[in-house]
Amino acid sequence: MQLSRLEKRHYGMGAALVLLMVVSATVLQDQELILPEIGALTAGTWIYQMDGWIHQPTKIFLAPSGTALIGFLINQLPLAYPVKVWLGLLLMLGLLWQLRSSLAPAFATGLLPIIINATHWSFMVAILLFTAILMVGVYAQGRYRTTRAGAPLRVGHLGLFAGVVTVWVGLVWVAGVPQMAGIPPVLVVFFEVLQKPHYSRQMAVKQWVALTGSATLGVLVHVAVPTWWVATLIALPLVFLLLAGLRLKLPAAYAFPLLALVLPTGMFHLLPLSAGLAATFFLGSSLLDHRLRAWWTARQPLEESDS
Repeated sequence: MQLSRLEKRHYGMGAALVLLMVVSATVLQDQELILPEIGALTAGTWIYQMDGWIHQPTKIFLAPSGTALIGFLINQLPLAYPVKVWLGLLLMLGLLWQLRSSLAPAFATGLLPIIINATHWSFMVAILLFTAILMVGVYAQGRYRTTRAGAPLRVGHLGLFAGVVTVWVGLVWVAGVPQMAGIPPVLVVFFEVLQKPHYSRQMAVKQWVALTGSATLGVLVHVAVPTWWVATLIALPLVFLLLAGLRLKLPAAYAFPLLALVLPTGMFHLLPLSAGLAATFFLGSSLLDHRLRAWWTARQPLEESDS
């Protein structure tokens, strides 16, 4: 993949911000300062500069910070893990609806405190700081002025998202693997593709390979290199090469190497399998939804002509 000088600068700035976060966590020995979805947000806002993400820069700060606070407070409640995930996602949907924001990575920042059992307010301070930096960076780049707003949130999409997540949480709970209830990067991609007018099997396969592959890379690199910032320095370029080989821009994939650094041991070793199974379920559900919508749309003219 050939990159222009401007693109190289954007990649460099994004990588520097993520490394700053991981180095800060290493120096302070505070794992809660590593925020995986900052990697995805950085890729989507500073590197890819996705229209729907940067159109209203203030929401880059408001939406992830708000969902992170929801997740942080829910994590303090004496509830079973899958219930925390399910309740958190429902409240996050409500917040995004109120903000009129379709910023999918906000789900991941909200799930993270539940997944890693964040208990210190340093987690919230880190979220506020790094999302504020991202917001200021988008304002400084200025491209948001020429972008269009993302697709508006629709009740049908939100309801389908909540319904499919409920089924998934129930399945993993019954199966005895509740730790699979929340795989943030997969849920981010699922929320995004639900809102797209078209979604092909080829794209679903590419995204499955990207999500499962980046999760596998994150685990393998961290096993080989236990030092947080060195593992990040190695894993992020590997994810970039994976996405380049797939000809795919998928910011959520950049979250997996960082997620591997902060997961509890029991979830860490299962991450590639969890990512693969969750991606199969959610992307498959989205593909089925798009096929059914296309079938229903195709039937309408026929029914009208018959009448």
